[in-house]
Amino acid sequence: MAARILITMDDLETAVRLNAAFEAAGFSTAMFSSLDDARGTVRRESPELVILTGAVHEPPALQLAGLARDHEISTLALLEPTDSERAERVGRLGATETMMKPVEPDDAVATARRLIERRRLQERTGIIGESAPIQEVMVKIEQMAPVSSTVLVQGESGTGKELVAKAIHDLSPRRGKPFIAVNCAALPETLLESELFGHEKGAFTGAAERRLGRFELADTGTIFLDEIGEIPASTQVKLLRVLESRTFFRVGGTQPIKVDVRVVAASNRSLRDGVALGEFRDDLYYRLNVLNIYLPPLRERRDDIPLLVRRFIRELSKAHDRTFRGISPEAMQRLVSAPWPGNVRQLRNLIESMVVLAPGAEIRASDIPPDIMEGPGSLLPVRIGSGPRDLAGQEFEFILRSLLELKLQVEELRRRLDEHPQRVQVIELADHSTVADAVSEEEGQDGGRPVVYRSGMTMAEVEKAAIEAALREYRGNRRRAAEVLGIGERTLYRKIKAYHLE
Repeated sequence: MAARILITMDDLETAVRLNAAFEAAGFSTAMFSSLDDARGTVRRESPELVILTGAVHEPPALQLAGLARDHEISTLALLEPTDSERAERVGRLGATETMMKPVEPDDAVATARRLIERRRLQERTGIIGESAPIQEVMVKIEQMAPVSSTVLVQGESGTGKELVAKAIHDLSPRRGKPFIAVNCAALPETLLESELFGHEKGAFTGAAERRLGRFELADTGTIFLDEIGEIPASTQVKLLRVLESRTFFRVGGTQPIKVDVRVVAASNRSLRDGVALGEFRDDLYYRLNVLNIYLPPLRERRDDIPLLVRRFIRELSKAHDRTFRGISPEAMQRLVSAPWPGNVRQLRNLIESMVVLAPGAEIRASDIPPDIMEGPGSLLPVRIGSGPRDLAGQEFEFILRSLLELKLQVEELRRRLDEHPQRVQVIELADHSTVADAVSEEEGQDGGRPVVYRSGMTMAEVEKAAIEAALREYRGNRRRAAEVLGIGERTLYRKIKAYHLE
């Protein structure tokens, strides 16, 4: 279906030339001299592009650009050479892109086609936004999609990493082939390898038949590995082999299996930091980070929040069969200024709850829960007062949070000591003894160096001493130290960092 383009006639000569060029290129066009007529066309026909040929800094043109923005229609503004200083203002008020006159018709057609294709991509993928960070993401998607290189998508939870992976797949030559998504953090370590690479019949207890892994299912298509930073070290080694040779073995298998699959990986934390902490293999990181896309959090693209809110209201009111006029300016301003630690996912969930629960046909400021404005710091089990928190309230909140964290640490250490009592040897010093005396008496009895306990030591100090002893015993081998302590390697890495044991 030919794209519909609306061209204003503020600059009649330019409008006529562009109209002829767009019609020759197969577009459906309409020219308007009246702002009212243009508004009516926008509302009735929802064209895919509005071209402002002149007077772009005047209120009528800016109003039309704002109307197009509200209806998620791209706008191309043509500027006079004297309007260059106004380009930023025009973009801020609604124009998607600007071009400087005189404009070659072929260049305008190419720019229009790119804007229309990008808008269609946003419609297809759900990646909504006109802000510079999101437009940069869309440009990268268009650049990366045609090739088969591995892509690493990084961004906070809820920013839409899977949407980006699907967009890359949909724009690639592999569209129409399988797109397989795997949440690595949701799979137990014991099952992750089988899920990724499959297993042979009898490979382990319960393997009653051969099962194909996700890599085989994604053959000729794309596999999306979400939360790639959570996979264990043993699986990291096998994944590195797959990325290098596109070859793997099923669990319990002896025949190599070769696949043609593109890998898109994602992480909500910095894999570079994981490499520095020893939690993630550096060679695997370099293999994954061939092409990189960073998804900004919602707080870094607040200009997109009104677009997202209007889109969600339309979609969710239709899904729940409710009629909504929209959202009040006061409510919209509160949403724009909120911190959004959960990003777009949190915003969508909030809009859905308000669409279902709001008593009127418009979302008002009173419908927005007050804790939305408080951010992640409000996620305590106890609220301190109902109004602004004073200094005493902040101090109490800090104490409460510290007690909760200490309680969790004590319970975790107690559980480990109960599960592995033989692995940690504790010496309580008598008043007349020294640390050296106690160590010399006990060291060597079971081949290990004991953990010394002084009266009055905190649980954190005991834990730190236990970790130091295990690392010393195994000469810095973190995997063996984690095993003997009865904890996971990632937990050990976090403790080493917390206690500054590097």
